[in-house]
Amino acid sequence: MSKIVVSSPDAPAALGPYSAGIKTGEMVFLSGQLGLDPQTGKLAEGGVVAQAQQSLKNIEALLAAAGATFDNVVKTTVFLADIADFAAVNEVYASKFTEPYPARSAVQVGALPAGGLVEIEVIAAL
Repeated sequence: MSKIVVSSPDAPAALGPYSAGIKTGEMVFLSGQLGLDPQTGKLAEGGVVAQAQQSLKNIEALLAAAGATFDNVVKTTVFLADIADFAAVNEVYASKFTEPYPARSAVQVGALPAGGLVEIEVIAAL
């Protein structure tokens, strides 16, 4: 099995000892993406909606680097600092995915890195 690192100048670098993404065979596994602006390294301003939009921009850049699009995504996990933000994030999420929608989990967590409000990870099949 070969593992190819997936990265993009249009997505933030990993914040620790992990890869932003790994491509192996026909599968792409992306690490959770916070709403970090890759140019500034800071969270997008404007609350959970702006952070969700930036998270999905980061995901889009990484998918493109792996030769994929949102249409290739088969599973997502949405981590929320506050489950009350579910509807707002869901609206942003729905702007990027079309039917048949990927399988998805959405959970509230105790805290996210860098004080983020939302983090989204995806798995794609090529």
